[in-house]
Amino acid sequence: MTPRELLDLKRSCDAIEIPSGRPHLLREGTRVKVMQNLGDSYTVMTELGQMLRIDAKDADALGVTSSQAAETPVDEFSEKQVWDQLKTIHDPEIPVNIVDLGLIYSCDITHAEDRYKIDVKMTLTAPGCGMADVLRVDVERKLAKLPQVKEVLVEVVFDPPWQPSRMSEAAKLQLGLDLDSGSGLSIYLQR
Repeated sequence: MTPRELLDLKRSCDAIEIPSGRPHLLREGTRVKVMQNLGDSYTVMTELGQMLRIDAKDADALGVTSSQAAETPVDEFSEKQVWDQLKTIHDPEIPVNIVDLGLIYSCDITHAEDRYKIDVKMTLTAPGCGMADVLRVDVERKLAKLPQVKEVLVEVVFDPPWQPSRMSEAAKLQLGLDLDSGSGLSIYLQR
């Protein structure tokens, strides 16, 4: 598979429409282009211009082997593991992880009786984005896999509103943005 090559789905699979978050069933034979493959999902575009997210567990529908690496079990919990897990979750429209994109407002870890509770406050690049529940569940699922984690609570908030200035320098560089000169994320998204 080459980037943005038109593919026929090998089998039907579930997908989530971007940015509405509505579930869809993509039928076998549907023609799609893979726009990005980051983290645990593929962002595809249909011939009709519909953007959808396909979970890595359905990579075979695209005719590719899942890119998910085998997870190595870890016995000890660390804050670094939490942040490393969060960095594996990517915005489905922007090829940047949610940490570097500046979507994580806080991540509080509390410890009691050899177990950990993680409270995350996160936002989205746009308040009306229907992907809020999808990304929230991604965060909960990833962090719950960590050793000794008893509970994960993720709250999606919009105060303060997300601004491109929250992005890390690495993310700005990756997207080729010079936010100081007035070229912004909206220009990137129009490409």
